Amino acid sequence: MTLTPEQFNKLVTKEDLKDLATKIEMNEKFDQVLTAVDNLAKSVKDFQTELAANQGAHDRMSETLDNHEVRLKKLEFEKV
Repeated sequence: MTLTPEQFNKLVTKEDLKDLATKIEMNEKFDQVLTAVDNLAKSVKDFQTELAANQGAHDRMSETLDNHEVRLKKLEFEKV
């Protein structure tokens, strides 16, 4: 059985397989990099959420402390 030139050109060579294997390895490495970047992005987002919650807690404490100063001054004034 002889092959036509078109059929012959469709045959896969060892070089084609090596190229394909290299592309697959690169895709796997790229996927690993993207996974690592996604994990870092999630960590940053979680950290920003924690910072916002922490800032809110500090703001509430500051308001409470400021109110205590005013109340203490009023009590000291009433004693005099």
